[in-house]
Amino acid sequence: MAGDRSAQLGAWIDNPGPDASIRIHNDIPIPEPGLYEVLIKISCSGVCHSDVHNMLGYTPMSTDIGGHEGVGHVIKLGASVPEAFLNKRVGVKWLHTYCNECEICKVDVTNCPNQHNSGRDMPGTFQQYTISPIEGLTMIPQSLADEVAAPLLCAGLTMYGSIVRSGLQAGEWLVLTGAGGGLGHLGVQIAREKGLKVIAIDTGQKKKELCMRLGATAFLDFKHDNVENGVKKLTRGYGAHGVICTAGLATYAQAPRLVRNCGTIVCVGLVTDNLPVSPFELLNRGLKIVGSAVGTPKHLDELLGLAVQGTVKPLVEVRELGELDEVMKSLASYQVEGRIVVRIP
Repeated sequence: MAGDRSAQLGAWIDNPGPDASIRIHNDIPIPEPGLYEVLIKISCSGVCHSDVHNMLGYTPMSTDIGGHEGVGHVIKLGASVPEAFLNKRVGVKWLHTYCNECEICKVDVTNCPNQHNSGRDMPGTFQQYTISPIEGLTMIPQSLADEVAAPLLCAGLTMYGSIVRSGLQAGEWLVLTGAGGGLGHLGVQIAREKGLKVIAIDTGQKKKELCMRLGATAFLDFKHDNVENGVKKLTRGYGAHGVICTAGLATYAQAPRLVRNCGTIVCVGLVTDNLPVSPFELLNRGLKIVGSAVGTPKHLDELLGLAVQGTVKPLVEVRELGELDEVMKSLASYQVEGRIVVRIP
């Protein structure tokens, strides 16, 4: 309980931009919940690559506390919050609020132009206590450990949403780039559960063994294999029905050569360069390009159901909050396998 305390520990971003660093402060005010908000004691938070983008200034950030994969317990209620929320174990995710009134929300709330985001323009989950509106909360199933649930709130949800939005049907071919990484290894499992045939793209024997163990149909090493020829050979010369790009510009550049006519390219990786595909190629081949930042609340409910069944499980390394600066630097240099979750004391 926060008790009579007025200040808390949190990971404060110093000098946001290319030279940013994180310091642990013990004088961060504990916020008070508004009418329809709750105060949550965070037990742990996943660390996402988008946190690195925010910290280094690649994407806009207007708060000093990052994080959007938080799990904890509700310890204080706003004046208009039902008593039933007290002590609930909940998840705090990227989509903090959305208006649910605009024309965009009627299509997909994750693209609401009036949204607010944890760790972007609202204080995030790299602190002991945080505020959330009740409509933004996710109830965490009892059987899921905190450190297992946390990465599902963004990494898992991002992959689930991208696979659903690809429109692929069971039995079709999906190319998944970065398949052995923090996003990709969850994507392999989700795609497998949806009956897709996954062509996993990554590099190294360890990544190959991981992807095949998780259910990929085939693995191609981008450092040693001719990926384009490999995909064509597996798909009778047509190419995959869909490609999900989770990594850098090179994967986006290659994607049109891996997908068949009438196929779909799903953009997930945070790249600001222009897509290297012409309108002529799009119309001539009937290609579709879909942007997918994160999944919807419905997607998350479905994903958590798979996690409860034990069919989707993140590979997690648990670290301490005081190690967050080191973790961020490792993420920035792509030295992390699976997902990292930090404990919040």
